[in-house]
Amino acid sequence: MPALPGQRAHGAQYLRGLMLDGKRKSVEPMAERLGVPRQNLGHFVAQSPWDYREVMRRIADRAVRVVRPTAWVIDDHPFVRYGHHTAGAIVQHCGERGQHLCQVAVSVHATSPRGSSPLHWRLFLPRNWADDRPRCAAAGVPDEVGHRTKQRLALDLLDELADWGLAPPLVMADSDYGNNVAFRTGLSDRGIPWLLAVTGDTIVLPATGRPVTAWARRRPSIHVDDVAAEHRYRARRFVYCDAPEISRLSR
Repeated sequence: MPALPGQRAHGAQYLRGLMLDGKRKSVEPMAERLGVPRQNLGHFVAQSPWDYREVMRRIADRAVRVVRPTAWVIDDHPFVRYGHHTAGAIVQHCGERGQHLCQVAVSVHATSPRGSSPLHWRLFLPRNWADDRPRCAAAGVPDEVGHRTKQRLALDLLDELADWGLAPPLVMADSDYGNNVAFRTGLSDRGIPWLLAVTGDTIVLPATGRPVTAWARRRPSIHVDDVAAEHRYRARRFVYCDAPEISRLSR
């Protein structure tokens, strides 16, 4: 269903309300800051006639065409909240604020020297929220939505993007994802190349191509920190300039 002119105007108001300063991003305080009727903004949020999934699909498709990504980056993005009744909000790590009440969304971003843009994201619902169904109902969480780990959510997002005809050239993520064996296996099973961070105490084995024997497991463990220290003088850092053709290499 095409959006009516009034809906387009309310949509622009809603986006301005999200981007303007102000702690609370619910309808009533945003309408007050914007100087518009609360009923109009509330109706736009509650009664949107279009399928949000189609909106997200079109945004992702356009972002890929514009950014021309060299990699997709998976990460957690916190959103500061000031009310304990907001869906999924708990006291947890919230970027530069440290421990703070916030929501967390798992996101997939396309990135390249041309820029970066989100392709898809999903709210993480902590287990203590998912186990409290009356609390979920009061916050508007659908009955079918339960707790899923962030790594599982990331794989779900990649599957949905694949259904939209989008495939990553490479997936990158921090050690919260790299340390998770199921996530690494899930990427490999999908034929997705990956480059994931791991913590320094991760144990590795020489890449001999031979099966790991009981004798090999009895040998002294090799930690990632040891490998990094041994090869630290071979490491190089790539820095993107404004134009891809003049990218420079620095040590």
